[in-house]
Amino acid sequence: MDTIFALASAAGRAGVSVIRVSGPDALAAAKHLGARLAPHDRKLSRLVSSDGVLIDEAFVLSFAPGRSFTGEQVVEFQTHGSPAVVAFLLNELDKQGLRQADAGEFTRRAMESGTLDLAQVEGLADLIDAETESQRRQAFKVFQGDLGDLVDGWRSSLIRAASLIEATIDFVDEDVPIDVFPEVRDLLEHVVEEIEREAKGVSIRERVRDGFEVALVGPPNAGKSTLLNRLAGREAAITSEIAGTTRDVIEVKMDLAGLPVTILDTAGLRDGADVVEEIGINRGRERALSADIRVHLSEDGQFDSLENGQGLDLYVRSKADLSSNQSGLAVSAKTSVGIEKLLDQITAYLTTRVASAGVATRQRHKSALAAAASGLNHVLDQIGDPDIPVDLLAEDLRQSIRALDALIGRVDVENLLDEIFSSFCIGK
Repeated sequence: MDTIFALASAAGRAGVSVIRVSGPDALAAAKHLGARLAPHDRKLSRLVSSDGVLIDEAFVLSFAPGRSFTGEQVVEFQTHGSPAVVAFLLNELDKQGLRQADAGEFTRRAMESGTLDLAQVEGLADLIDAETESQRRQAFKVFQGDLGDLVDGWRSSLIRAASLIEATIDFVDEDVPIDVFPEVRDLLEHVVEEIEREAKGVSIRERVRDGFEVALVGPPNAGKSTLLNRLAGREAAITSEIAGTTRDVIEVKMDLAGLPVTILDTAGLRDGADVVEEIGINRGRERALSADIRVHLSEDGQFDSLENGQGLDLYVRSKADLSSNQSGLAVSAKTSVGIEKLLDQITAYLTTRVASAGVATRQRHKSALAAAASGLNHVLDQIGDPDIPVDLLAEDLRQSIRALDALIGRVDVENLLDEIFSSFCIGK
């Protein structure tokens, strides 16, 4: 492989900038700049250009093959975070004939060397993008290999089951000396149960990664936009005494107890709206029905007739500062009365949903798990049937193992790699 380089820290002024070099010529590149390093070393060095100009005094580290992020020989230059210093050093590396890394190329080399599996690569991408504590925790579980560990455990059980089944192929014309099918059935039933449980949790984990949605719904002038502004802490939506001010869905992102949440302000539900407002109402209705939580607001306690969708429906009296009736859940966006209680109920519900989450986080994971479970259930339905050749059962088992291998990138993922790594920044 050729040797690549890139700025691994953020561009612009900083206390320290990190330039990463990976490949067979990494040590030679460092030596050419005045840093003489062993394969696994660190030292403070004066970096000098090819024409003798002092570039900077930097801390330089080397990581031996097999002990680095990419699995290759790696050198990292930790320089002062001056854009001029960084530009000069990158130019010197380019003059040596090294190649500027593509987006995600360091991580791709890590996967190709076996340092990371594909699921860990996806976990790393999610970790970089994480904005809340729940997103960080979930991404780190995948990045540290929890999903790969699950797959390895299932794979071992399935290989054991396959070997038992395939052993009977030698006895197709006579009785098998030992009845292996009970053990095979026990192994498969246990694996299928775990796979199906993991697959069921993918949707909620996707919500943790992409964000939960809480829709504010109700008639015009119920206080939805005012409540949105109070939650956002800014004037995110226009408020007016004129009914129908909100014509489209307005979104505000929040962090609730470490959970990513998007609050949706929808158009007021009413009959007799004009054409444009009707479009907004329909859009709001669709988003509300697919949201995780709908907060139905009403000033007089007469709530809208919006049908219940997935998730939770909360019925809240708005403008509590104007009413003497304090029963039930009531809020005032002007005085903050009841706001904390409302947020507590939203947070408690979402926290409960997340509590049992596993580690598979993407639709791709769910599809692979479903394919594996389908094949195993097919074997369970037919195992022990004298009319079903055992070699067909063995092939179904191999296909299920192959589906799990695809989950962590061992097979059939070449068409996914360019798309996945393109989401990484250059230098990662």
